[in-house]
Amino acid sequence: MTATRTPRVAVLLSGAGMTLAALLQAADSGQLQANIVLVCSDQPDANGLHIANQAGIAAVLVARSEFASKSKFEDALLAAVATAQPDWIVLAGFMRVLSARVCKAWAGRAINLHPSLLPKYPGLDTHARAIAAGDTEAGASVHYVSAELDGGPVIAQVRVAIVPGESADTLAARVKQAEQTLLIDCLQALCAGSRN
Repeated sequence: MTATRTPRVAVLLSGAGMTLAALLQAADSGQLQANIVLVCSDQPDANGLHIANQAGIAAVLVARSEFASKSKFEDALLAAVATAQPDWIVLAGFMRVLSARVCKAWAGRAINLHPSLLPKYPGLDTHARAIAAGDTEAGASVHYVSAELDGGPVIAQVRVAIVPGESADTLAARVKQAEQTLLIDCLQALCAGSRN
């Protein structure tokens, strides 16, 4: 009888690594049955790289500024991720739009966490845009990565009520908690389906 293999996950990020920390905590507690095997960032000062180092996870910097073109940057990114042989690639605050070539290479196994109820508000400043539009709820979406900005098929969403008079910052803080749970639940479901 063959033992069940724990799915391997690579996380791409550009910033503080709050979502990475939540994924690591979920993996440690058994809520997420996956091995986070690589953290890759395009920003040299990304705190997520520090979090990965502290956790003993391979942390790789692929800085866009070090490459003459987007194509060369993406070559290095693809190579870095390939070394980890991940089953799933999670974009957790990775602030780069990926080309169709990268999306094709990772098709069906790369997911992104986006802080809006897609298809509403792709891109930046999602909470301010929702408030300005007079929406009564905001939220987050986990979707498959595609070449269209925040345009891949949605896997699941979480909704958060917008409190009258609240700021984009307070809304962002409340959505952040909900979106981390959403991502953990989605990734666990995907990993459970990919076990062999």
